[in-house]
Amino acid sequence: MESAPHDDALVQRAMRVAIVGGGPAGLRAAEVASAAGARVSLWDRKPSVGRKFLVAGRGGLNITKNEPAELFSQRYHSAGHSERLWNSLVAEFGPEEMRAWALGLGVETFVASTRRVYPKEMRAAPLLRRWVERLRSSGVEFHMRHQLCELSVGEELTLKFKGADGHHVCASADAVILAMGGASWPQTGSDGAWVPVVRKLGVEVAELQPANCGWEWGLDAEFSQQWQGTPIKSVHVHADGELAKGELLVTRYGLEGGAIYQLGARLRAMGAPSITVDFKPHSTAEQLIAKMGPIKRNFLSEAEARWKLPKVATAMLWQAIGGADAASAQELAAMVKGFRIELKRPRQISEAISSAGGVRFAELNEELMLSRMPGVFAAGEMLDWDAPTGGYLLQGCFATGTRAANGALRWFAQRRGASPRYSTSSPMSRSFEG
Repeated sequence: MESAPHDDALVQRAMRVAIVGGGPAGLRAAEVASAAGARVSLWDRKPSVGRKFLVAGRGGLNITKNEPAELFSQRYHSAGHSERLWNSLVAEFGPEEMRAWALGLGVETFVASTRRVYPKEMRAAPLLRRWVERLRSSGVEFHMRHQLCELSVGEELTLKFKGADGHHVCASADAVILAMGGASWPQTGSDGAWVPVVRKLGVEVAELQPANCGWEWGLDAEFSQQWQGTPIKSVHVHADGELAKGELLVTRYGLEGGAIYQLGARLRAMGAPSITVDFKPHSTAEQLIAKMGPIKRNFLSEAEARWKLPKVATAMLWQAIGGADAASAQELAAMVKGFRIELKRPRQISEAISSAGGVRFAELNEELMLSRMPGVFAAGEMLDWDAPTGGYLLQGCFATGTRAANGALRWFAQRRGASPRYSTSSPMSRSFEG
C-alpha cells in the first residue's frame, strides 16, 4: 500500500475535530474525542443543543434496555447487515456502558419492570445540563445558530456555515463527524435539511421515512372518533410473518403504540400493509370456544364477560361483521385470534418519533468513515437504520457516536504515525456493502 508522507506539524499539534449536530450522537462524539485530547468544535443550527434529547425525556428518559446483547442487536434494521453491524456497535458501547456513563455524570439509573432503563430523577434536563457542563470543561467549543452549507476535502477538511445573521463562516478540521439527525421532530432541528448537502458530495442517501409512527387504517371515522385514546393492551400483532407483542392505541386516524412501532420496517416493505391482531394471545381458540359453554347466540356480548374481551375489541368485531352477531363461537374465536386490519399509510414524518433512511452503510467503512471522503465520519439518526422505542434509539445514537469518534481518533493517529493511507479498496470499506 501507498504510505502517507510524514508531517512534523501533524505530529506535534493536537487533532482538530469538527462535529456538526448537537443531538445525542454529536454530543457523545464530542465527549469521546475531547476526552482523548482532541480540540473539538461543535456546530448546530439551533440556539441550544440536545433539543430532541429533551423531547425524548418528556415522559421519563428511557436511555436503554436491560436485555441480553444478542437480543438487543436484533432490534435494529439497516439495509441487510444489521446483525453483524449492531453486534459490533453494541459490544463497543452497549446498555452497561450507557448506565455507567450516566452514573459518571452523577445520575443513578434503575431497571423498570419492562426492563427499560431510566434515570432515577426520570427527567432529561438535569442529565443534559451536567453533560454539557462536562463538555465545556473539557474544552469543547459550541457554535450555535450555524447551519452547514458546504464541506470540501483538500489538504485539510473545510466546512462552510451560514450564521443566524446570514453571514458565512468557514472552519477547518482534521476530521469531521456529521451527526445531523433524521427528519422527525423538525422543531428540534431534526428536519433532514442536510440531505441535499450530503448528496452533493456524491454520497448515497436513502429516502427519509417515518418510523415509530402511527398508521392510518380503513375503519370509519365515526369509530375512530368514538374510541380514540383507548388502549388495547397485551396483544400480539403479526405483519407478514413478523410478530410484535405489546399495546395498540386507537387514534382519530388509526393506530399507534409499541406493537405497531416494532413492525414499522416490515410494514413499510409491504406493498399493501396490513396487520393481524390476536386479542387473546394467552388462550387458544379451543380454550375460548370451551369457555362459551352451551351458548348458542349473542356470542359477541357473551365474549366480553367470558373471554374478558376489551370493549374496543368488541366494537371492532361488530363493525367487521357488519353489525350482526357471529354465526358461531368457532367463527368468533377465529376472528379474535386473527383480526385483520388493512392499513392505508404511515403518518407524516413530522409526527413520527424517529425516522428511517439516511446515509447508506455501503458508503461507510467499519469506523463509520465515508469512503468517498477520508476523514469525514457520520453517526446517529442520519445513518440508514431504525429501531423501535424502548431505549434502542438513544442507545443507537450513543453507539454510533462513540464509534465515529473512536474511528476519527484512530484515523488521525494512523496519519500522524505515517501509517498506510485509508484506501477504498481495503477490506474495511467492503465490509458493509451488499
